[in-house]
Amino acid sequence: MTTTIFALIIVLGVLVSFHEFGHFLVARLFGVGVKKFSIGFGPRIFGKKIGNTDYCVSAIPLGGFVKMVGENPGEEIEPADMSISFTHKHVFKRILIVAAGPLFNLLLAIIIFFGIFLIHGTFVVETFIGDVKENSPASIGGLKKGDKILSINGIPVESWENMAKIISESNGKEIELYISRNESVTSLKIKPEPINSKNIFGEDFQRYVIGITSSGDSFSKELNCFQAFSESIIQTYNISKLTIVGIVKLIQGVISTKTLGGPLMIAQMAGQQAEEGASSLLFFMALLSINLAIINFLPIPVLDGGHLIFFFIEAATGRPVNVKFREIAQQAGIFVLVTLMIYVFYNDITRMFFS
Repeated sequence: MTTTIFALIIVLGVLVSFHEFGHFLVARLFGVGVKKFSIGFGPRIFGKKIGNTDYCVSAIPLGGFVKMVGENPGEEIEPADMSISFTHKHVFKRILIVAAGPLFNLLLAIIIFFGIFLIHGTFVVETFIGDVKENSPASIGGLKKGDKILSINGIPVESWENMAKIISESNGKEIELYISRNESVTSLKIKPEPINSKNIFGEDFQRYVIGITSSGDSFSKELNCFQAFSESIIQTYNISKLTIVGIVKLIQGVISTKTLGGPLMIAQMAGQQAEEGASSLLFFMALLSINLAIINFLPIPVLDGGHLIFFFIEAATGRPVNVKFREIAQQAGIFVLVTLMIYVFYNDITRMFFS
């Protein structure tokens, strides 16, 4: 229990603080005054005021916040503070300040993945065949258990995942495989066959296979700085894309809303990852950081994405969105978020005590 609580504080504290640091850094870059930069919420415990900014630690260690000068459209600003007011900055500067929060969450994910790949490398499943299905294209074509696939249609294959992707994308056209068998290289021609399968969202789709399974042989491939950075970008992009698709599928009703989780599920998962080791917890943190970025980009008033919509409208029309309309929209956004929070808490409690 102690591990779970500690892991939750670390994970949410780092993610939200880094998010707010993005807003803070870009705000200061554009000359916006920051009244307070707080690690945590609630009553101030301790801190130090430097210039006009109060850097402090607050009682509830689950995130943080940045309070900028003139961040609310209806806020009264002293004439002397006009030059450092958020509201009085050019709309494109405000867009960048607001977007910096979720973008920093994506940056954090890249940094974490970079460290993991640099230290541990990447896990590669080798292309050794563990089993050949009877009467399959592979069996008919002459493949045998223990064969290692070297290339397909002249394209070298370095991993089982890479090989499966090439076969699946063949669309049933005959492929030429070069294999290693008993220290000799042999060429075989095989025609993949279609099968019905399900993706991670439970949707039916058709893919092409040749009827083989992996032997399970694998190794950890070391990566240099450039390779680790490249892999961290690719990993962040792939997870971001998957998250966006998942949200779309959720809205379409393809994925059940019962799969949604809230703070209790996050705490439980953080605790489990912490028990498995620092690398597992860091990977989970990166995954959550990407999710936080994508969610914050959603066009819901109150979230960063909602503010960005207002600013894009202002940039297009040349005038700010009506304050009254913004207030109504933000109230609607709060209602949506509170409703969603209640629902995910219900899911968490149901999952923990009644499943």
